Amino acid sequence: MADAIAGAWSRERPQAPVDSIGVVTRIWQLAKRFGEGRGRVLAEAGIDPPTLDLLSVLRRSGPPYTMSTRDLATHSLVTAGAISQRVARAERENLVVRRPAPGRSRAVLVELTPTGHQLVERTVDQVLAREAQLLEPLSPDRREKLAELLRELLADVQKQLNVQGVSHVGHRDTEQPGKG
Repeated sequence: MADAIAGAWSRERPQAPVDSIGVVTRIWQLAKRFGEGRGRVLAEAGIDPPTLDLLSVLRRSGPPYTMSTRDLATHSLVTAGAISQRVARAERENLVVRRPAPGRSRAVLVELTPTGHQLVERTVDQVLAREAQLLEPLSPDRREKLAELLRELLADVQKQLNVQGVSHVGHRDTEQPGKG
C-alpha cells in the first residue's frame, strides 16, 4: 500500500518528496495494528489502556509499588489532571489507594493494591506475549536492529519537534482533562 501511495504521488506531483511515505505510512499502519491487537487483549482482560498504563508504571517502580501523583504524571507522559482522573477511576475499582505523603502537605501517594497487582501481572504477560508473537517473523538480530533504528529515529524526531515522550497514535503528547 505504501509503495502504491508513493507511486501515485510521484506520478501526480513529481516534485513532491515521497521518500518518507515508505517509512511513515508503514509505521502508522503498524501502530494501528499493534494498537488494535493490544486493545483486544485489554478488552478480554477487562482493563482500558490508561488504567493499564497507570498500574504498569506503579508495578515497574518496584516494591512498595508506590509513587507520588507528580511522578506518575511524569512517567506516564500525561498531565496532572489526567493522572488524577486515572487514579480516581482505579481507586473506585480497588486497584490503587491514595494517601497523603508524609511531611508533604499537598503531595499524594498512590499505591498498587493486591487486586491491582494481580491484574497488571496477568495483563502485562498477555500483552507482551501477544506482541512477541507478532514480532516472531523477525529474527532476534533483526528485531534488535529495528529497535535500534526506531530508537534513533524517535529521538531525532522528538528533537526536531521539540517534544518529549509519546502518547497514543493520533493523540497529543498530553491528555486533556475530561478526555482520558
